[in-house]
Parts: sequence; C-alpha cells; structure tokens
Amino acid sequence: MSSDFEGYEQDFAVLTAEITNRIARVPRLPPDEKKQMVANVEKQLEEAKELLEQMDLEVREIPPQSRGMYSNRMRSYKQEMGKLETDFKRSRIAYSDEVRNELLGDDGNSSENQRAHLLDNTERLERSSRRLEAGYQIAVETEQIGQEMLENLSHDREKIQRARERLRETDANLGKSSRVLTGMLRRIIQNRILIVILAVILVITILMAITFSVRRH
Repeated sequence: MSSDFEGYEQDFAVLTAEITNRIARVPRLPPDEKKQMVANVEKQLEEAKELLEQMDLEVREIPPQSRGMYSNRMRSYKQEMGKLETDFKRSRIAYSDEVRNELLGDDGNSSENQRAHLLDNTERLERSSRRLEAGYQIAVETEQIGQEMLENLSHDREKIQRARERLRETDANLGKSSRVLTGMLRRIIQNRILIVILAVILVITILMAITFSVRRH
C-alpha cells in the first residue's frame, strides 16, 4: 500500500515541478504560445488533482496507527496544489488583461482596476477553498475516529466470542465429568447389589447346611 502511495508521490512531484516551470514562463511568451501554454497547464493541473485523489484513497487504506505521517504529507501536497492554482490564476488574469487591452485598447488605469478586482475575487475564492479544505479535514478526522471505534468494537467482540468459546468448553468438560461420575456411581451401586446378593446366597447356604445337619441327628 505505501509503495503505491510513494509512486503517486513521485509522479506528483515531477508534475508539479513542470507546472511551476510552465506557469513562470507564461508572462514571457508571445500571445499564441501563451494560449497553448495556458491550455497545457490546465490539463496538467487536472492530472495533478487526479493524483491527489489517488493518494488520498491510498492513505485511507493505511492502518490508523500508521496513517498520521501520510496524512501530514497529504496536507502539504494539497497546500502546494492550492498555491499552484493561485499562481496560475494570477498568470491567467495577467494574460486575460493583456489580450483584452490588445482587443479593446483599454488604458492602463482601467486594466489595473480590473486586475485588482479579479485578484480580490481570487482571494475570496481562496478563502472559500481553505474553509472547504478545513471542513474536509474535519470529515476525514471524524472518519478516522469512527474507524478506530469500529476496530475497538471488533476487538471487544472477538474477546466476547473467545470468552463464549471458553464457557462452551467448560460446559463440555463439566458434562463429561458428570457422565464419568454418574458411571462410577452406577458401578458402585451395582457392586453393592452384587455383594448383597452374594451375602444372601451365603446366608441361605449356611442355613441350609445347618438344617441338613440337624435332620441327620
């Protein structure tokens, strides 16, 4: 499981490095190349998001006692992803302003006002994203706590089942002991009855011998 996560991690590092490089190149490119570069960065950002989702799924499969380290790394990667998206938005805003000025001939002050307005909207979106991220983190932590509780309940159930098995074994042993004792008691009674019968036979034999002896005299 951790090997899969590390593989995604390496792919994410390579991809984000390439995205960072391309975002830095956007302002210096001619208009036609900028348009193509923006499209390429958008595609790579989607790929990076998919990698993050795969990594997040892998982290959820890791046992809770080993999950903390990977969760911290995921938070760092998500922050890095957010920074890349912010940088790309700013680069796109600058690119959009440049194209707009070329098409409409807007003056510098209007462009600056629009850029400031767009940056303000971008910051609001970032704040909303951070709040969503915080809510998501709380949900993940709640899920982890729930999983730990389920595991504890599972352990308790196993203990109860083992205790029941021991009780069944004890009952079985008691049943065997009871049968053995019953057999011994039965044999003792049979032996005593046999002794009584032999004693009666012996007494009768003695009485008969005495009777015959008396009659002869």
